[in-house]
Formats: sequence, structure tokens, C-alpha cells
Amino acid sequence: MPEPTDTDASPAAHRPSPREIPAGADVLAAGPPPTPDLAAPFAARPAQPHGADLATVHTWMHLPHVAPFYDQAWSRERWAEELSAQLGGTFSRPLIVSRDGTDTAYVELYRAARDVIAPHCDARPHDVGFHIAIGDPGRTGRGLAAEILAAVAPAVFAADPHCRRILMDPDSGNAAACRAARKAGLEFLAEAELPHKRAALFARARE
Repeated sequence: MPEPTDTDASPAAHRPSPREIPAGADVLAAGPPPTPDLAAPFAARPAQPHGADLATVHTWMHLPHVAPFYDQAWSRERWAEELSAQLGGTFSRPLIVSRDGTDTAYVELYRAARDVIAPHCDARPHDVGFHIAIGDPGRTGRGLAAEILAAVAPAVFAADPHCRRILMDPDSGNAAACRAARKAGLEFLAEAELPHKRAALFARARE
């Protein structure tokens, strides 16, 4: 497991995500995705661009089971800039999810109608997209991603009454992520060619 070596970086000025696409005023008016209040044993907090959170995210993104699919095995400085940019904008929110008090996953929630997936899934202004990286290699393949997604979805619906769907866009070759989406109750929609990958699109509608 690689150890973080770079020094903490000063927060960067807000910059758009490369996934973000132009959006109309009605879409922008939805504001940022909510930080969900998860039911026990899970909890979520915004990932901070310094200190322990930065070190954790930087380390996780270099792990062999994460790096090929997230493709963000960046320096600590660049991750500080990335987390700062997300927290300073309204497109997405970076979260650390813990279980029983132990940090277990990095999650990004984003407004799907402002993302590259929007044209492929009829995303509405308040729809929320979901990305996840499990930090502990020993917890992969045991259903943890599905459990986290199953906890996040109702919490997002509760926090944003106008959110119609939770969407997920794993790499179509990431069999584990696709299984997790189905296990958490998401319906497969289609495969889509995005600028950076061929994705499998899944959705869970508000009940």
C-alpha cells in the first residue's frame, strides 16, 4: 500500500469537473447534491482537502483494486485541489463513508443532469449520481459497496425531496460494481460511450 508523501496543498480556486457539461438555469438552480444522513452503522462526512481525509483518499486511489477503474491515482497535491474544488462548487460532493466508526469508502455524489451521463439517461435537475471506491481491499467482494449504496439512496431521497432517481455509471467492464448496483436495487438502463469510458448505466427510482 503506497504511503502519502506529498505535503498538504493549499486549496485551489474552484474549477469545473472535466465531467461537467453546460446546463440551463433550471438545472443549476437545484444546487449541490445533499450530504446524506446515513442510518447506522454507516455515517458520511465531507472529505476535507487536508489532514487525515486527504491522506486517506490519496492512499485509497493508488490501491490496485481502485486505480484501474477510478483512473485518479494522482499526487496528494492534486487530490487536495480536487477535493477543494468539489467542496467549493455545486456540481458534486466528496464524502468519506464509515461503518461502525471506521472509514471504509470514498463516495462522490453529483448532479447527474450536469454530468456527461445526462444525455444518455434523461437526467432531471435533482437526480443524483453516485461513484464509490472501497478503501479496504479485504472488504471488496463482500457486498459492502451494495450495502453503502442501499444506505445512501434513501438518505439522499430524504434529504432532497425533488430527487427522482439515483444513478450509477460504472465502467462496463467492472463486474463487481455492476453486481453491487443490481444488489442495491438499481435497474440496468443501457451501456453508453462516455468521453472517458464505456459505462453501464443503472438507476434507482424514488419509491
